[in-house]
Formats: sequence, C-alpha cells, structure tokens
Amino acid sequence: MKKKQRRSDCPINFALETFGDKWSLLIIRDIVFFGKKSYGEFLASGEKIATNILASRLVQLEQEGILVKQPDETDKRKEVYFLTEKGLDLIPILLEIGVWSAKHDAQTGAPSDWIARTKADKENVIKLVRETVKSGGSVFSGPDSVVSKLTGEK
Repeated sequence: MKKKQRRSDCPINFALETFGDKWSLLIIRDIVFFGKKSYGEFLASGEKIATNILASRLVQLEQEGILVKQPDETDKRKEVYFLTEKGLDLIPILLEIGVWSAKHDAQTGAPSDWIARTKADKENVIKLVRETVKSGGSVFSGPDSVVSKLTGEK
C-alpha cells in the first residue's frame, strides 16, 4: 500500500485522515453497537449509505488496519468484517461521542439508562464493550450483548 501524504502532524488531523468521515464512523458504530458484520447489513443501516461509498469505506478501513475481512463461516461466498486491535481502540471514542451527543441532542435515540451507565462506570463499560465486540458480540444486539450482561437479561 502506498503511503499517503499527511497534511500535518497534528494528532487530530491524523485521526480524521484515518477514519474521519461520517460513513467510516457509522460502519464502526454498526459493528460495535449492533453487531453488523457484512456488506448487506451495513447497507441496511438507517443512514442509507450509497453502495459505492460503502465499498470504498470498507476498503479504506481495511487498508488503515481498523477492519479485517474474512470469509463468513456459514456462507463462504460472503465476507464479514471485524475490528482489529486498532479498531477496538476506537471504542472509548465512540462511547464518548454517544455521551456527548445524548447531552446535546434533544432527539437522541440513545437509551438514557445506557448513557447513565456509561457515564457512571466508564472504565468498566469500555472494558466490557471491548471484550464483547472482540468475541463477536455487540452492545445492543444478540443474546450476549453488553446490555444483557449488564442487566442480567438474556
């Protein structure tokens, strides 16, 4: 892969050049919060990403070392995406963005109990989210979701 020319050595610039458009962060959000893994699942998200943009962002995130693509275990014709260690390191940032957005967006869809739990016990929530996502789970979806672990529900 050809090394890109950086605009500056500013750490904020580095982050924005790595994952800085809304589509990239929404793909990462879908993996972390909703357990999405495939092209079709990302395409079905509410923001209605265009197919060419989705394909481009998946390639970019893979090239940046944030995602890894693997054949689906149940359907070898399909590919699924997982966060790498570098991608997992974005979890605290996503949680902070969620807390910030819930505070400043009167129409937020974020569950208030989730936001309160994240604010009250940030370190443990981050650890639990990271472990869950690393093992293929997510925050809100599935029987082993972070929310079900925190509430004791299955």
